[in-house]
Amino acid sequence: MAKRIPIAVQLYSVREDCARDLPGTLAAIAKMGYEGVEFAGYYGYSAKDLRKLLDDNGLKCCGTHIGIDTLLGDELQRTIEFNQVLGNKFLIVPWMPEKYTNSRKAWLETAKLFNEIAAKVKPHKMRVGYHNHTHEFHPLDGELPWDTFFGNTVKDVVMQFDTGNAMHAGAKAADFLRKYPGRAATVHLKEFSKSNPNAVLGEGDINWKEIFELCETIGKTEWYIVEQETYAHPPLKTIGMCLQNLKRMGK
Repeated sequence: MAKRIPIAVQLYSVREDCARDLPGTLAAIAKMGYEGVEFAGYYGYSAKDLRKLLDDNGLKCCGTHIGIDTLLGDELQRTIEFNQVLGNKFLIVPWMPEKYTNSRKAWLETAKLFNEIAAKVKPHKMRVGYHNHTHEFHPLDGELPWDTFFGNTVKDVVMQFDTGNAMHAGAKAADFLRKYPGRAATVHLKEFSKSNPNAVLGEGDINWKEIFELCETIGKTEWYIVEQETYAHPPLKTIGMCLQNLKRMGK
C-alpha cells in the first residue's frame, strides 16, 4: 500500500505576495488546503513570529531554501536554532557559487562538505540537502554532476529533486528516483511542457503517475512541494490550480 504524502508549497512561487503580506498569503495557502510551506527567505520576520503564523494557520514548515554560507562556521549554529523554532528539519541548498560546482573535483569536495554538515545537524534531527536546476544534468569531466554529488554523499543528504528543472535539461525524475532510492525526502513538483511554458501542474509532459509511485514506494518521500515559476494567472490562483489538479490525480 503506497503511503499518503502531505502537500506543501515553495513560497518562492508566491514571493511577491509574501513580500507584500506574508500573514495574508499564509492564510490563503492554508485555506486552499496546503499542509505545509517551504521558505525561500523570511521577509524580515523572526523565527518566533514565523512559527506563530504557521501555527495560527495549521501549517508546518517542510523545509527552507538557504545559502551554503548559512551552514558553515559560526553561522551553522544560528541556522540550527532558527529552524528548531520553525520546527523544520530540512535545510536545503538550492544553488551554490561556481567554486563549488565548476569541475568534477569541485563537486567531489562539495559532496565531502555536505557529508560533514549532515553529521553536524544529525544530532538535532535535521538533514541537509541539495536542490537541482539544469546544469547538474549536463556532463562535466565525464560524469553528470548530479551523479558525482549523490554518488559520493551519505544517505542522510537529501536529494531534493525538482522535476521541471530536470526535464529542461532532458533528465527524467523517475530515472534518478530509481538510481538513488530513499534519498528523495522532499520532492519539488514542477510541471514541464514543450508547448506551453505557463503549464500548470498536471497540464504538461511529465509522467506524474510514475513519479508518485516511486516517491510513495522506494523514494521515502516525506513531502511533495509544489513550485510554480511561470504564470498564466496570478501566482496565488496558479498554486491553487496546482493543488486542485493534484487532488484530481488522487493526491
